[in-house]
Amino acid sequence: MTEAATRPPSPAVGLPPSPDPLEPLPLLRRELGTGPSGLSAREAARRLAVYGPNEVRRKASTSLGRELVRQLVHPLALLLWAAAALAFVAGIPVLGWAIIAVVLVNAAFALLQERQAEQAVETLAKYLPEHALVIRDGRPSAVEARELVPGDLVVLEEGAKVPADARLTEGGIEVDLSMLTGESTPAERIAGPGLIGAPLLQEPNLVFSGTVCTGGQAQAIVFATGDHTELGRIAALSQRTRRDPSPLEQQVKKVAWLIAAVAVAMGGVFLAAGVAVGLPLTDTLMFAIGLLVANVPEGLLPTITLALAVGVRVLARQGAVIKRLSAVETLGSTNVICTDKTGTLTQNRMRLQAVWTPEHGREPGPWDGELMRTSALCTTVTRGEEGELHGDPTETALVEGAAAHAAHAAHAAHAAHAAHAAHAAHAAHAAPVDLDGRDTGRRALFRFDPRLRLMSVVQADGVHGLRVIVKGAPETVLQTLEGSSQSAAAAAEELAHEGMRVLAVAVRTLPAGAEVPTRRQDAETGLRLLGLVGLYDPPRPEVAAAVRRCHEAGLRVHIVTGDNGATAAAVAREVGIGLPRLQVVAQSESIGDHELDALLASADTEVVFARSSPETKLKVADALRAHGQIVAMTGDGVNDAPALHRAHIGVAMGLSGTDVAREASTMVLTDDNFATIVTAIESGRRVYDNVRKFIVYIFAHLTPEVVPFLVFALSAGTVPLPLTVLQILAIDLGTETLPALALGRERAEPGTMSRPPRPSSQGVISRDMLIRSWGYLGTVSAILVMGAFFYVLWRAGWHPGDPTGTGSPLHHAYVTATTATFAGIVTCQVGTAFAARTDHAALRDIGLFTNPLLLAGIAFELAFTAALVYAPPLQGLFGTAALPLDVVALIATFPVIVWGTDELRRWVRRTHRHTTP
Repeated sequence: MTEAATRPPSPAVGLPPSPDPLEPLPLLRRELGTGPSGLSAREAARRLAVYGPNEVRRKASTSLGRELVRQLVHPLALLLWAAAALAFVAGIPVLGWAIIAVVLVNAAFALLQERQAEQAVETLAKYLPEHALVIRDGRPSAVEARELVPGDLVVLEEGAKVPADARLTEGGIEVDLSMLTGESTPAERIAGPGLIGAPLLQEPNLVFSGTVCTGGQAQAIVFATGDHTELGRIAALSQRTRRDPSPLEQQVKKVAWLIAAVAVAMGGVFLAAGVAVGLPLTDTLMFAIGLLVANVPEGLLPTITLALAVGVRVLARQGAVIKRLSAVETLGSTNVICTDKTGTLTQNRMRLQAVWTPEHGREPGPWDGELMRTSALCTTVTRGEEGELHGDPTETALVEGAAAHAAHAAHAAHAAHAAHAAHAAHAAHAAPVDLDGRDTGRRALFRFDPRLRLMSVVQADGVHGLRVIVKGAPETVLQTLEGSSQSAAAAAEELAHEGMRVLAVAVRTLPAGAEVPTRRQDAETGLRLLGLVGLYDPPRPEVAAAVRRCHEAGLRVHIVTGDNGATAAAVAREVGIGLPRLQVVAQSESIGDHELDALLASADTEVVFARSSPETKLKVADALRAHGQIVAMTGDGVNDAPALHRAHIGVAMGLSGTDVAREASTMVLTDDNFATIVTAIESGRRVYDNVRKFIVYIFAHLTPEVVPFLVFALSAGTVPLPLTVLQILAIDLGTETLPALALGRERAEPGTMSRPPRPSSQGVISRDMLIRSWGYLGTVSAILVMGAFFYVLWRAGWHPGDPTGTGSPLHHAYVTATTATFAGIVTCQVGTAFAARTDHAALRDIGLFTNPLLLAGIAFELAFTAALVYAPPLQGLFGTAALPLDVVALIATFPVIVWGTDELRRWVRRTHRHTTP
């Protein structure tokens, strides 16, 4: 148990020390300087100046300028800055400004897409009520909640939010602590001594800011406000947790440094070689610029960003809103889901699950109708104008259960034509509860007392006359019975073990003419046990199938909840979590690191972490991360915010979740559907596969872009430069971007969710990808485009060393040859695009025309290339010339050759795999 879970947080420097809220009440009053009349208005004003307002302190947002600088010093951006500097040194300012424009556009685009405001701490303030009822100068008055100070005496009533951390001084209430503890049922809080050694949140006399009073009335003395509350402590946890870069961000950065190192090394080697063989300085610098620009895949970062943005839009239509682009890829590598129970796996709505009667046990029959109807009479539920029920979830479940049983009994009676008196009697016992009639027949109401854990009514109806109905905790109700109750106690324990909330219902018929009891102790005596009812928060119907898909995809699902272990284990078994083995940690706050590591290291075990605190969830998430797991953490309450923030993927509920959880999360489920998580993981895997596809596509063009500069350098200038730097920029930023983005829209290949999650150590760029892109596709493309270049020159009568500069007889042929190189690379891109659509399968397996966006992208790049080649204004800018018909016919064969050679390579690999034993 952590110290933070048992002691209040220390005050900020310079403030009076916080008192111990668990010390004797007289001592606590003395330390806080208050009494039964509360503080005076003047004293409260003085303390407000000392302690500050009762609100959660905001955290400063990240500087926009700092984020922009981070984008401008990316390794690929640094390479382009170097290329721009060389262009200015070489006296080519147009090229230098063009490269700078590329850097700025990339940085601005990435910044706009990745900008995310950290608003979790600010949203916590919304949980504080605007006003609070406080006793000052001996009189109750409403004040702004932000003006509360330690020592204030507040009045808490049903429906009110608790404005600060406080200790009850008189009365008793029920409080919904689900936002802090994850408990699905209200907790009882009464004035009285505390429990020695109990965690702070489980102390029976303490209430906490932001929670809701669901019943009863009490007064409480404030001992902590603002940042010193449990709510403020959670805010501090959210601020302290950091977000690590996603796997894709880390891998792209590594690849960027690798490309930078290769480009600089190649530039240095061949720059030295150019000087050694006597190349002019201008040509040498042009060569260095071309090598840098050719090695930098300018379209890689914007294409990845755009592809992730497309994935975000697709997921949003499927019910998952992604707040950070890189999280789409992270979803694809997720291998562990840590999910809350209440409201995530379950519907957060109680239902009547089981009944037990002393005469028939759990055997169903018409006797169930009387038990259900009687328990529903002992409620305060009301019905709205449209028929909806309002009130305590437990009582709502009793009324709905009675109505459902009545409808079933009426249908059975109708089917039998109500032929027997027994049927008529059963139908009478199972008659639905008329809430207006219930209130009309009510003679006395003794509301639920959290200290007694009982509620009772004196009810008159036409069947039984005047009688007392009592419902409450079995251990309390059983003490009021006449006679033995051992079998009932055993049955209550059995139902509780199955994860149900158990209520006992007892009755006493009053003699004719008897007066209605005016005191509850007179009413709640001499009772006869009618039976037990078991209430259950049911799982969402789609969760079981979603869990099954998780298991098929190799994902493990753990439950991390503040609820009790028996309830959570029952839900886990019902939805299929824990196959083949389920381990329940009943008190997860007390689990040590070694035990936790041993639990999580078992590959065939799924774990229920019960009674968890925010620190526990963080500990689980960090332990999984230490084991190399990619963690998705779901949740909907304030207590989940730090863990959601810390997990690789924090998943919040959009409908039932709190604003805090939604702001701290990475993904928000707009439909609160657990199954959407699995759909998002499948989409993440598809996006990751598609990222690899367009990386192959982009990298395949580095080889044909670099080879012309190598030929120029190695020939010592006897072969003129086959490609200009501006033409490379036109390829990298103009022709290849749309097809690459279209590859990001490829549908998931068969078996995507049948393979296990990829290891977290696996890079987005593998050795096989580089061999395929640079070695096969790139080499074939380079041979083809250099062949087209030499074909145009030789056709014009060129020999190595002949001048091709401006004014020479071969200049036009040279410009035509460089245009053929440029157009040849573009047509090779078309073949590469079709080849990159699959990694192993044949193109016919996915269909030639199944990606219309790719076809549109190819059409655009061909039209763009034609414009650069044949439009006179663009010819002068990019140094191109119109291609003769025979050259066009030659380069038109390049797509089929490039695609065909790669298709043959994949066929050989598939054949070898099938024949290898």
